[in-house]
Amino acid sequence: MSIFSYPFMQRALFIGIIISIISSSMGLFLVLRRLSMVGDTLSHTALAGVAIGMITNIYPLYTAIVTTLAASFVVEKLRKEYKEYAELSLAIVMAAGIGAASLLISIGKNKTIGIMNYMFGSISLVTEDDLKIVTFLGIIIIAVVLIFFRALFYMTFDEADAKLRGIPVNKLNLLFAMLVAITITLSMRIVGILLISSMMTVPVATSIQIARSFKQAFIYTNIFGVLSVSIGLIASFYLDVAPGGSIVIVSLLLLFLVILVKSLYMKLVKKTTNTVNGDVYDG
Repeated sequence: MSIFSYPFMQRALFIGIIISIISSSMGLFLVLRRLSMVGDTLSHTALAGVAIGMITNIYPLYTAIVTTLAASFVVEKLRKEYKEYAELSLAIVMAAGIGAASLLISIGKNKTIGIMNYMFGSISLVTEDDLKIVTFLGIIIIAVVLIFFRALFYMTFDEADAKLRGIPVNKLNLLFAMLVAITITLSMRIVGILLISSMMTVPVATSIQIARSFKQAFIYTNIFGVLSVSIGLIASFYLDVAPGGSIVIVSLLLLFLVILVKSLYMKLVKKTTNTVNGDVYDG
């Protein structure tokens, strides 16, 4: 029986592709802005949100979105307070997220037993509601990124210059923080809360190896993200392992493969150049 004949796998792959695109896109901007730890920070607050949902019998995805959005606002507020030590805002919010999550999980006891599925991802538990929510919000995130692509580009490399160009930096920073928060929350169903940060950074690290411009990096990042999720989910199905782990391992293998191929190519080019120069010199 084909893997695509199972409805839950159809849903998982469709959701996975959407998540790979939005998480890779957000990850590129975060990495280039030296904010790659934002994924870890907000994912821990998402865990607290999931625990709240389980304890209160509210769909965990909804409570996770609310808590991560609130956390993203706090990060932006603290980032302004600690301009020269922006990473402190991430450390503070992460500490709050871990503390709240551990307390809520221990308080919830039997109600929070299923939280492991959110920590490492689960393809078998992806529902029709997940499909609708991820598709709707995913399309909105992609549309917003494309609409404000140029503005986000300027902000990524120089916020002061972006302000001089008339770009509403503060408002866009807040909007971007909200998009990242929603992306992390949507990703937890497939990738898992503890591995979301890897999914947002490893494809970026791979694309940077070969990209020669920002647009190329954006395209390559999304390609590597889609490949990682697609191959990882299929491997997860056949090997019966957590999807988050298999996705991250595939993304790392792609990174090492690109580094290896690039290294071999550079050696070949260097060898060829030396040979040509030697022939010219001998001549």
